Amino acid sequence: MKKPGMRVLVVDIGGTNVKILATGQNTFRKVPSGRELTPEKMVSEVARLAGDWEYDVVAIGYPGRVADGRIAVEPPNLGHGWVGFDFNAAFGHRVKIVNDAAMQALGSYKSGLLLFLGLGTGLGAALVADGVVIPLELGHLPFKNGTYQEYLGVRALKRLGRKRWQKHVEFTAERLRDALQPDDVVLGGGNAKKLKSLPPGCRAGTNAYAFIGGFRLWEMEPTRRRPARAQPLRAA
Repeated sequence: MKKPGMRVLVVDIGGTNVKILATGQNTFRKVPSGRELTPEKMVSEVARLAGDWEYDVVAIGYPGRVADGRIAVEPPNLGHGWVGFDFNAAFGHRVKIVNDAAMQALGSYKSGLLLFLGLGTGLGAALVADGVVIPLELGHLPFKNGTYQEYLGVRALKRLGRKRWQKHVEFTAERLRDALQPDDVVLGGGNAKKLKSLPPGCRAGTNAYAFIGGFRLWEMEPTRRRPARAQPLRAA
């Protein structure tokens, strides 16, 4: 439960960058991630970046499977040692961890049933049903000659080119809308901005949604509160 006045540090871990924002701050800060990023190095870099910020608790968006608030699988695009790592002890604060797509989905949520697709290093996905977050692992489902991640992730964008990649994004969004019948569809992640146009029925996500989702993790009843309006952010 988020107590009145509790200050939250949100850490959004991506395959390219780690971005952070704290309660009361308007400008996020970032540091490169990549295959050499271990949890120890992440904590050290975040502590350095947030050295002049005050915070009481930490919310982490992790690019992989999280079960019961714990990292369940090592990340394919980062270093090793994440499963079993004691983030509470490392940060010296209480920490909540959730899948990064789920965190962005929570921050994107308005009402009804939301489908979130994160177009980043891989493919993140989550549903939010009446404020309850349901992480999905759609990226690993079979698609054509591989998986959805292999056709919608950053490597597919480079391999196929933007036009063919966008067609796969449009196809996937349309099929998932037909199957899940969401009230709202948000396309987030760093590569969403590379879409020349949004598929019908979709809206664009922003960096702010990930941070809002992290703040909401520490709210008492985020499903019953009116979602905060996402504000434009700029990198430090």
